[in-house]
Amino acid sequence: MTSIALAPATVVDLPQRRYRQRWSLPVLAVLTLLVALLSVAIGPVTIPPGEVLRIAAGGLGFPVGELQPQHVAVIETIRLPRTLLGLMVGAALGVAGAALQGLFRNPLADPGLIGVSAGSALAAVCVIVLGSHGLTFLTTALGAFTLPLAAFCGGLVTTLVVYRIAGRDGQTSVTTLLLAGIAINALCGAGTGLLTYLADDQQLRTLTFWSMGSLGGATWSQVGSVALLITLPMLALPLLARTLNALLLGEAEAGHLGISVQRMKRLIITLVALAVGAAVAVSGLIGFIGLVVPHLLRLALGPDHRILLPGAALLGGSLLLLADLLARTLVTPAELPIGILTALLGGPFFLALLMRQRGVLG
Repeated sequence: MTSIALAPATVVDLPQRRYRQRWSLPVLAVLTLLVALLSVAIGPVTIPPGEVLRIAAGGLGFPVGELQPQHVAVIETIRLPRTLLGLMVGAALGVAGAALQGLFRNPLADPGLIGVSAGSALAAVCVIVLGSHGLTFLTTALGAFTLPLAAFCGGLVTTLVVYRIAGRDGQTSVTTLLLAGIAINALCGAGTGLLTYLADDQQLRTLTFWSMGSLGGATWSQVGSVALLITLPMLALPLLARTLNALLLGEAEAGHLGISVQRMKRLIITLVALAVGAAVAVSGLIGFIGLVVPHLLRLALGPDHRILLPGAALLGGSLLLLADLLARTLVTPAELPIGILTALLGGPFFLALLMRQRGVLG
């Protein structure tokens, strides 16, 4: 079975689609700023949005008058790093999903479904559980970058394995892709379960909450440790938008256009694994952002990755911040894992997507 093609827009759709494309990025940017403002303002200690803006202006050196020390402390030490981390993680997952869907040429590719997140998680759990034993030399040498780099290596290996299994003669079998993803997820889940069994009480508490996804406890050191690892693929993948557009036509056709297909595929896979690995390392397993976000944008804006990739970054960050906002306000003073909320959103969406494609999949 060949891949599910991501069809280009029809002639009738083009004028309306171009209009939406022209305004999509500015609208998504404004949406992201508004959601970030709400994320910083709302919590156990509610801070008026105007006060948030005054504190932000004061931090930039503008004269804003007297500020409440409690509000400043809450924003600078808790809310702001959490918001920035949520934006980066959501953007990384959204862009990674869009790039994988373009690379595999089907709308079902997702970092979680094909095992990238599970591979990253297994490598990260190895560092958490074994870091004080056989991997002491590694944690000493790499410091704060140990967890993100380990997660990157795990995600890269699983992505390459799934791609090699599902790819044949320049085509990607959707059935094989999903089955390989299920197998990789099962194997990585078994390894993670074994390491969880071997973990001590402190490690077990960390792993239990981390495995369901959370931005709780976000710190400036976490933001700093993954900022470069996420920013690099976030900036590099949009530069490969024309390559991804050409790959939608097929690998042979892209080669005829002068693209070094194999080299570009390896580069895209490496950048995706880097983004997902860094995101998983600091937030745990958060599913369906990489599936829902690019698919919604593709339906609204078409398959042009020059719009799709930056749009996925903005919408992915916004959706994850909204999920985090709900996670820490719905059951106050407790906090829900974000992975539960994203699964409640993404699960029905994925089922609807499968039903829509059942004529192809069946």
